[in-house]
Amino acid sequence: MFLCLFSAPVLNVLSRANAQRQAFTWRSYIPLLLLLTVLTAALTWLYLSLSDEFTETLVSRGEVLTEPRIFLVQCSEDYENHKRFPGCTPTKCGRAVTDSVVTKEEAQILKRLAERGLALGGSDGGASILDLHSGALSMGKKFVNIYRYFSNQISEVFTEEDFKLYRDVRGRIQKVIAETFGLDSSQMYLTKPTFFSRINSTGAKTTHDEYWHPHIDKVTYGSFDYTSLLYLTDYGVDFGGGRFVFMDSNSNRTVEPRAGRVSFFSSGSENLHRVEKVVWGTRYAITVSFTCDPDHGIADPTLP
Repeated sequence: MFLCLFSAPVLNVLSRANAQRQAFTWRSYIPLLLLLTVLTAALTWLYLSLSDEFTETLVSRGEVLTEPRIFLVQCSEDYENHKRFPGCTPTKCGRAVTDSVVTKEEAQILKRLAERGLALGGSDGGASILDLHSGALSMGKKFVNIYRYFSNQISEVFTEEDFKLYRDVRGRIQKVIAETFGLDSSQMYLTKPTFFSRINSTGAKTTHDEYWHPHIDKVTYGSFDYTSLLYLTDYGVDFGGGRFVFMDSNSNRTVEPRAGRVSFFSSGSENLHRVEKVVWGTRYAITVSFTCDPDHGIADPTLP
């Protein structure tokens, strides 16, 4: 109603003045926006620089290692708290990765074995295990013995050829660990837990699902002297996240899984480690553990 009180020229003047004020307001923000853009770019560069400084990739998925890539570290005192076994107890410590122990085709066979076994159960959370030695199988929020719970179906799930390959691969892993660390392989014994793992991005339901916490194998399992992982799927292809991270005092050093890749290390606190959370897809691996104490040794699994 009040606009009728103003003439057309006056309205034009007011409109121009308003437009000028709006233009001035936007122009006043331009330097601030430019400053925020520059600061954002600088912070991003700083973050990436610091990440590169403190993170090292020991081996990427795209590499193929025909010989073990070895990274030696000083042995911790953890082994002093346990009975020592000359020729086996670690005196040379570190971690190594190789792609020449297990073929990609063998890894695919072992993955299918794990898929068939875990199809009978599986955790409610993101991490499921299948232990062919004890028969432990994740089932919801607990574990069952697959050989007892599914006794009538086992012959349809596993074959003797599956178990033979599993035993053969275990022997090859034991041999490469002995050669790398200068051990007598006959004094190394398979120990528990040794198991298949399947990890996806499903949220944890129990503490068993929380696989990502930093830990030391010799502290968690006193019998462990050497730990190995055989990867059955590829990082960045079958799953995202899920890299294996060694947490050293001055940096993190990562291993990117590749089907058929074997990563192994001495089990003391010189090799504090964790697994990144899997953010998509499914990660399959086998943890194969060795002890120097024959009292903690376990036998290879056999088909019931």
